Amino acid sequence: MDLNRTKILGTGKYHPAQIKTNLDIAKTVDTSDEWIVQRTGIKERRIGDISKDEGPSGMAARAAKIAIENAGLEPNDIDLILFSVTFPDTMFPNTASWLQEKLGITNKCGALDINAACTGWVYGLTMANALIQTGTHKHILLVGTEMGSAFVNWEDRNTCVLFGDGSGAVVLGASESTDSSVIIDSILGSDSSKKESLILPKGGAVAPIRQDVLDKNEQWMSMDGQIVFKNAVKTMASHCAKLLKRNKMTMDDIDWFIPHQANLRIIEATGNLLKCPEEKVIINVEKYANTSSASIPAALHEAVEDGRIKRGDTLLFAAFGAGLTSGATLLKF
Repeated sequence: MDLNRTKILGTGKYHPAQIKTNLDIAKTVDTSDEWIVQRTGIKERRIGDISKDEGPSGMAARAAKIAIENAGLEPNDIDLILFSVTFPDTMFPNTASWLQEKLGITNKCGALDINAACTGWVYGLTMANALIQTGTHKHILLVGTEMGSAFVNWEDRNTCVLFGDGSGAVVLGASESTDSSVIIDSILGSDSSKKESLILPKGGAVAPIRQDVLDKNEQWMSMDGQIVFKNAVKTMASHCAKLLKRNKMTMDDIDWFIPHQANLRIIEATGNLLKCPEEKVIINVEKYANTSSASIPAALHEAVEDGRIKRGDTLLFAAFGAGLTSGATLLKF
């Protein structure tokens, strides 16, 4: 059976208008703009406003509409929604179902949430590629959306400075026979031995949010920054190196490297291990902070819109997140 080649047909993104700067954070916790920028490269982040429907599904709807329009399609042309989200609208129904309704999709297409934290969108890209290749689906909407601000302890300077809200989306379909666009290869991974280094320990079935949890202020995420940093850099660089080697390519063949926008130090350290020139790395973490699984598709859309990324460019994505999940994708845009 001949397999289809998968193409990103359209991209989109959305970030809320509300900006929370480092100076804003410094008013409530013991930190400073200089301290945050030096350690993370982050200057500001966007915060969703529920009253403006800027929760996960609301932000996703805005990004998805742009991606669908850029793909030259209508909402009902979508035959599957894959929604990467760590902090959903509701535990159930899934956020993909909320998104389906907000987009006005009435064809009753499949709608699935993916939870692989910051790596979720890359996981979804690998899944979507397989479905397009085999021809079971024609147009897949893949969204990464996060509202980390709702689960960050704004009194903890180690985590509150890192995260922001936003959404990125792509529509995937089959390439024409004369089109060079293709997802070349991908790698997915997870190291569960380090799962507790980045965790939201309360709020699930094992430890529901009850009064004793609130009394102890245990309802927030926690992170061991040193473990996360070390493993993020090592694993993302390793995945990228493996992809390049098994496809007989080098960084010279890559036009643009788009890593997960966790913080500037992780991005720079990963690029250095790969010997990737700085001018090939797409970075926007200073404006949006860590938007988890939204960061790569949002950065992709931004670079497409401003003309840096063009059709035919070879792209390399790499992500890392809680689990500790990881993944990388090599493609021709």
